[in-house]
Amino acid sequence: MADANLAHIAAGFGAGLVTIGAAYGIGRIAGLAMEGSARNPQAAGDVRISMIISCALIEGVALFGTVVCLLLAVK
Repeated sequence: MADANLAHIAAGFGAGLVTIGAAYGIGRIAGLAMEGSARNPQAAGDVRISMIISCALIEGVALFGTVVCLLLAVK
Protein backbone atom coordinates (compact mmCIF):
# COMPACT_ATOMS: atom_id res chain seq x y z
CA MET A 1 0.00 0.00 0.00
CA ALA A 2 1.10 3.50 -0.66
CA ASP A 3 1.70 5.89 2.20
CA ALA A 4 -1.17 8.09 1.02
CA ASN A 5 -3.62 5.20 1.28
CA LEU A 6 -2.45 4.43 4.81
CA ALA A 7 -2.86 8.09 5.75
CA HIS A 8 -6.47 8.04 4.55
CA ILE A 9 -7.20 4.86 6.49
CA ALA A 10 -5.55 6.24 9.63
CA ALA A 11 -7.45 9.52 9.33
CA GLY A 12 -10.75 7.67 9.00
CA PHE A 13 -9.90 5.48 11.96
CA GLY A 14 -8.91 8.52 14.03
CA ALA A 15 -12.11 10.38 13.16
CA GLY A 16 -14.11 7.31 14.17
CA LEU A 17 -12.30 7.10 17.52
CA VAL A 18 -12.95 10.79 18.16
CA THR A 19 -16.65 10.29 17.46
CA ILE A 20 -16.89 7.22 19.68
CA GLY A 21 -15.07 8.97 22.52
CA ALA A 22 -17.29 12.05 22.31
CA ALA A 23 -20.46 9.95 22.22
CA TYR A 24 -19.33 7.97 25.26
CA GLY A 25 -18.48 11.14 27.18
CA ILE A 26 -21.74 12.89 26.37
CA GLY A 27 -23.75 9.78 27.20
CA ARG A 28 -21.99 9.46 30.54
CA ILE A 29 -22.56 13.13 31.35
CA ALA A 30 -26.25 12.89 30.46
CA GLY A 31 -26.75 9.73 32.49
CA LEU A 32 -25.09 11.17 35.57
CA ALA A 33 -27.01 14.43 35.17
CA MET A 34 -30.30 12.53 35.09
CA GLU A 35 -29.27 10.61 38.18
CA GLY A 36 -28.32 13.82 39.97
CA SER A 37 -31.61 15.46 39.01
CA ALA A 38 -33.52 12.44 40.30
CA ARG A 39 -31.68 12.54 43.62
CA ASN A 40 -32.07 16.29 44.10
CA PRO A 41 -34.89 17.82 42.03
CA GLN A 42 -34.23 21.32 43.41
CA ALA A 43 -30.80 21.35 41.76
CA ALA A 44 -32.09 20.20 38.35
CA GLY A 45 -31.62 23.63 36.76
CA ASP A 46 -28.00 23.95 37.87
CA VAL A 47 -27.25 20.37 36.83
CA ARG A 48 -28.83 20.97 33.41
CA ILE A 49 -26.75 24.10 32.79
CA SER A 50 -23.54 22.34 33.79
CA MET A 51 -24.45 19.39 31.56
CA ILE A 52 -25.09 21.59 28.53
CA ILE A 53 -21.80 23.46 28.98
CA SER A 54 -19.87 20.20 29.38
CA CYS A 55 -21.50 18.67 26.31
CA ALA A 56 -20.70 21.76 24.26
CA LEU A 57 -17.05 21.60 25.28
CA ILE A 58 -16.86 17.90 24.40
CA GLU A 59 -18.47 18.56 21.01
CA GLY A 60 -15.93 21.32 20.35
CA VAL A 61 -13.02 19.01 21.10
CA ALA A 62 -14.58 16.26 18.95
CA LEU A 63 -15.04 18.66 16.05
CA PHE A 64 -11.44 19.84 16.40
CA GLY A 65 -10.19 16.23 16.41
CA THR A 66 -12.23 15.35 13.35
CA VAL A 67 -10.96 18.41 11.46
CA VAL A 68 -7.36 17.51 12.33
CA CYS A 69 -7.93 13.95 11.03
CA LEU A 70 -9.45 15.25 7.81
CA LEU A 71 -6.61 17.74 7.31
CA LEU A 72 -4.08 14.95 7.77
CA ALA A 73 -5.94 12.86 5.21
CA VAL A 74 -5.83 15.67 2.62
CA LYS A 75 -2.18 16.51 3.25
